[in-house]
Amino acid sequence: MVEHTFDYIIVGAGTAGCLLANRLSADPANRVLLIEAGGRDNYHWIHIPVGYLYCINNPRTDWRFRTEPDQGLNGRSLIYPRGKTLGGCSSINGMLYLRGQARDYDQWAEMTGDDAWRWENCLPDFMKHEDHYRLDADGDGDEEHRRYHGHGGEWRIEKQRLSWKVLDDFAEAAVQAGIPRTEDFNRGDNEGVNYFEVNQRSGWRWNTSKAFLRPAKKRQNLTVWHSTHVNRLLFEQENGTPRCVGAELLRGGETLTVSADKELVLSAGAVGSPQILQLSGIGPADLLAQHGIDLVAELPGVGENLQDHLQIRSVYKVKGAKTLNTMAGSLIGKAKIGLEYVLKRRGPMSMAPSQLCIFTRSSEEYEHANIEYHVQPLSLDAFGQPLHAFPAITASVCNLNPTSRGTVRIKSRDPKAAPAIAPNYLSTPEDRKVAADSLRVTRKIAEQAAFAQYDPEEFKPGLEYQTDDELAKLAGDIGTTIFHPVGTTKMGPSDDPMAVVDSRLNVHGVKGLRVVDAGIMPTITSGNTNSPTLMIAEKAAGWMLRASSS
Repeated sequence: MVEHTFDYIIVGAGTAGCLLANRLSADPANRVLLIEAGGRDNYHWIHIPVGYLYCINNPRTDWRFRTEPDQGLNGRSLIYPRGKTLGGCSSINGMLYLRGQARDYDQWAEMTGDDAWRWENCLPDFMKHEDHYRLDADGDGDEEHRRYHGHGGEWRIEKQRLSWKVLDDFAEAAVQAGIPRTEDFNRGDNEGVNYFEVNQRSGWRWNTSKAFLRPAKKRQNLTVWHSTHVNRLLFEQENGTPRCVGAELLRGGETLTVSADKELVLSAGAVGSPQILQLSGIGPADLLAQHGIDLVAELPGVGENLQDHLQIRSVYKVKGAKTLNTMAGSLIGKAKIGLEYVLKRRGPMSMAPSQLCIFTRSSEEYEHANIEYHVQPLSLDAFGQPLHAFPAITASVCNLNPTSRGTVRIKSRDPKAAPAIAPNYLSTPEDRKVAADSLRVTRKIAEQAAFAQYDPEEFKPGLEYQTDDELAKLAGDIGTTIFHPVGTTKMGPSDDPMAVVDSRLNVHGVKGLRVVDAGIMPTITSGNTNSPTLMIAEKAAGWMLRASSS
């Protein structure tokens, strides 16, 4: 068995792992190994924004997980995409730049007892890697924008390179329904309507591999291994406490052992990290015993507390509107779309999965925006299915703060076997009520005068469904994930029996091991989760470098 030694080993070259590798290897004294089970990010559809359609559920770029049949979804099972390539989910996601709400991070601080997680203390970590288009020109961007955004960092943020009149009018309808316009979703209170900003550069997807690995690839102290699978973590006892000393890998058909002199970091995501911990003997004792895995540290919370955003996709047929359904419905239309992208890097091929964003409240009982819309100038029966032949838009709405909790649990000792993913969507009365109310908010927007010119017809779910019970059941029929799993290795104090890591992301009861990815979120952020994960990694990198130099 071949052995290799490094100071830091990072498992997972996704959103968090790529940033960590960049930051830790910036000190030439640190020998850093970054491990990715997927392949290179050299597939052309990764980089063309509309290519997410060809990357999700593609075995080249996606692990192609599926959820267990879900009672809240009336027995349905969903595809559960996770990035299988350098850049991880940032290579196949929606490219939408959103931080969430200040209250999210203040709640984390209260739950962990660590003020490092307060909004005002997270903001510098967001800004450190940011490169916001509004600040490109000297003096551009108002003073308020400069307070909240950075420039010159690795993580590029731009405006979208296309527009749709039907979405402009839907936005105006939202205003007529009482939702304010906003200039910026990322100042701590995201309530309002506007277009999403996106992680793109000049019409190309900007993933974390491009942003953080490419600038560091010539560093002699950084080693990147793709197509390398972690079988299990390795431990030794140190004064009666287990210390993570490395990992056993499978690379090119050969079993390798890698050693970490300082720390090993799991950044394999909210599905991958708990799976690796459980396979390595860290997790619920009864689950490990069931699979004959020796217990290293009993942490019942590993794989528990799964949270996700479930989107409910309302579809409206419209008349007299340009939508992607009609544009892409012919060979000539597709040719025009392709030519516009080739010549200008603009148009539908440059588009993120969703264009128009609305944050609002499902009912007056909420003091903050608790639902989010992803509005698209297209419609289809389900992801991967053909666009409808009629002009339509889709207004997908999700509950930002679900109370339902799920699990990620191994089903065998085989490291390459997919775990059982059970989100337990709509499993609480609160979530079912928000689902029903949010569909009513969608109807209220669609009924406004600004949208009346399109003679909208509710195609899905259908106006015949009106009661809470009917709408909640329909939500189960048409709801799909927005691919935001978090919480499965939650941070919290040692007296929280379900906490897996402390507030500095060290695994409880184990030395030399941290988890740095979306799994550490004790509660899900009120918005898309990619950029909060980068903030988490930025904060963790600072702690690790300071600990190393002390």
